[in-house]
Amino acid sequence: MTDPTGAADWGPSLDDLLGVLDLERIEVNIFRGSSPSEGPQRVFGGLVAGQALVAAGRTVPEDRHVHSLHAYFIRPGDPDVPIVYDVDRVRDGRSFTTRRVVAIQHGKAIFTLSASFHKEEPGLDHQLPMPDVPPPEELPSTRDRLRAEFGKVPGFVRWHPIEMRPVGPLSYEAERDPDLRTATNPVWLKVDGKLPDDRLTQVCMMTYASDLTLLDTVLLQHGRSFAGISMASLDHAMWFHRPFRADEWLLYAQETPSAQGARGLARGLVYTRDGQLVCSVVQEGLIRVVDAEGWEDTRA
Repeated sequence: MTDPTGAADWGPSLDDLLGVLDLERIEVNIFRGSSPSEGPQRVFGGLVAGQALVAAGRTVPEDRHVHSLHAYFIRPGDPDVPIVYDVDRVRDGRSFTTRRVVAIQHGKAIFTLSASFHKEEPGLDHQLPMPDVPPPEELPSTRDRLRAEFGKVPGFVRWHPIEMRPVGPLSYEAERDPDLRTATNPVWLKVDGKLPDDRLTQVCMMTYASDLTLLDTVLLQHGRSFAGISMASLDHAMWFHRPFRADEWLLYAQETPSAQGARGLARGLVYTRDGQLVCSVVQEGLIRVVDAEGWEDTRA
């Protein structure tokens, strides 16, 4: 960033994030992780999911790569306290390896993850095509759009080293203009820096990034921003189809099929810029309207 006054727009560096993903092994199947020095008041869900996947991956042979994960967010995490990850080696088969990870703070489970790893083999191959959207070079970043609107970058965008370039409106824009409400939310994203070449790091970083914008898609459909909303991830599932690099541009094509009963569902397909479908994501989140008085959702 050439403008020195913009330095405050950036929080932890990529090195900081890679550092907290590099878990300390304290027993054969037990690992310990921490949170970045700057971040939200509770542990970011993408971080605990990424760390849990690191813990699982470090108990699996190198020739087996994660192809799916299913996770539940049970309790808010405390960023001031280390997280202990206990890995259960559920199964080691001829082609598949299964792991279950429990993240623990203050003696209680805050998160669980089940992950399956597969030894590569040939098979059928098809995919849905990538949506037709402008390339990332033609779009401003989320940080630039927020800075232009508010004169600064809010903390919830500043504390991660992921560059995002939304194709459509941001939630605050859809809140002001009902015509911008939409059930789709394509976003270009990539890690701001160079990552190590190993595939586990790539998928752990995408796991981290996948939690950043999914529930925003629900807000876009209803013309809401974060103001007056209580929101938290409930569960998260990912399927990894093909190898990719998280430090190169990926299109995160998100949509929301449903919201009801203070819960919203969002899903996304992740494409490389040359159109390869590399990952699928589904998440349900708690979305409570805490200032409902005087507000009418014309599309509900």
